[in-house]
Amino acid sequence: YLCGVKPMTVLNYNQHIKNHIRPALGAIKLEALSTHSIQSFYNDLGTPCGDTPGLSPKTVKCVHGVLHKALQQAVAIGYIRFNPSDACKLPRIEKREVVPLNDKAVAAFLNAIRGHRFEAVYLVTLFTGLRRGEVCGLTWDCVDLEKGTLLICKQLQNIPGKPGEFRLVSSKNGRVRCITAAASVVNTLKRHRIKQQKDRLAAGSLWYNDEGFVFTGETGHLLSPHTVYHNYKKIAVSIGLPGTRFHDLRHSYAVAAIRSGDDIKTVQGNLGHATAA
Repeated sequence: YLCGVKPMTVLNYNQHIKNHIRPALGAIKLEALSTHSIQSFYNDLGTPCGDTPGLSPKTVKCVHGVLHKALQQAVAIGYIRFNPSDACKLPRIEKREVVPLNDKAVAAFLNAIRGHRFEAVYLVTLFTGLRRGEVCGLTWDCVDLEKGTLLICKQLQNIPGKPGEFRLVSSKNGRVRCITAAASVVNTLKRHRIKQQKDRLAAGSLWYNDEGFVFTGETGHLLSPHTVYHNYKKIAVSIGLPGTRFHDLRHSYAVAAIRSGDDIKTVQGNLGHATAA
């Protein structure tokens, strides 16, 4: 049933099987697999264990999708008479309300990141609306400082099953977009490039940046989206906004763009959304 499915999707299926389904249900004979045991399995997936948080309702639903499809195939072949996962109830997926930063919060945030090692990352994100993977995966060959444009065609993504290892993949939904950046963003990038060149000279033979990433560590290695996120959360806590997400910078850009007079379709294009809704 995987024929025609994108390779990345197949990889995610395999991870759900390896990390969740097989450890919990792999020892149970197919004919002995009951609705009750599967429901308990789903319930356990969403339950925190020690310091490890439970899986999100969306991830539990994805795991169910893999298992349900496999059992449906078992029914079709005749291995079992009915699909025991049909009657299982899944946790409700609640869409979180979009809460952009207001003017006061933006001012506090800008003040808090002044001089921070990721100041340029956060400024570019706030004033372009890039996704976290997109800003971390931005490369200099996609930046035109003369024209003031950013070509967004890829993002940095964690390799499934390999914590701490990343790779560049196409941007979400495969959409390529060109953003005309504000003068302040261009100036930020110009200053950042000078700083990066100084870091390169200081690092000497230790410098590593074969991919040409815009945002790197002091020795040229890529910036982990997780590191950027965790530093952001510390800043958010320091200004009294512990519930603010990194993704809210993207929402804040959208609100600011509309307030400044950009039409909805322009904002849609800049954000890379499939629809204007």
